Amino acid sequence: MGFMEKATFGAGCFWGVEAAFRKLKGVISTSVGYMGGHWPNPCYLDVCARVTGHAEVVQIEYDSTIIRYEHLLETFWKIHDPTSLNRQGYDRGEQYRSVIFCHSSEQEKLAIKSKIKLQNSGQYDKDIVTEIKAVSDYYLAEDYHQQYFEKQKSNRV
Repeated sequence: MGFMEKATFGAGCFWGVEAAFRKLKGVISTSVGYMGGHWPNPCYLDVCARVTGHAEVVQIEYDSTIIRYEHLLETFWKIHDPTSLNRQGYDRGEQYRSVIFCHSSEQEKLAIKSKIKLQNSGQYDKDIVTEIKAVSDYYLAEDYHQQYFEKQKSNRV
């Protein structure tokens, strides 16, 4: 196994975001949780009540000799609308905000560069509202949220 790194993204409801990243070659593991708030040890109901300030996020462990952080960023931009403030589709609230939590200054540089490139591409009529921040405390979501879509498929068999 190569060099293991972490990446953390918020792009709406964490179920679909996690499912998208789990498909990528080089992604070793994923988990869903909460980051970016001011409330210690939040649970799902706390976050949904919009009192914690947390975003629903996916934390990814990946092998950087197989997949580069830039590829993770490309996937992040493709799977949600980064111009939509505090909502994705029918999901509304700050917990669904578009955010990149950087684990290093190198990740921060790459995230900023990719955001500027996308903004200047003309792909969107509106400004990209994605936040780029340093990682903060990560709180693992409840077990039933982990790999949610995979569990739903196995329950139908």
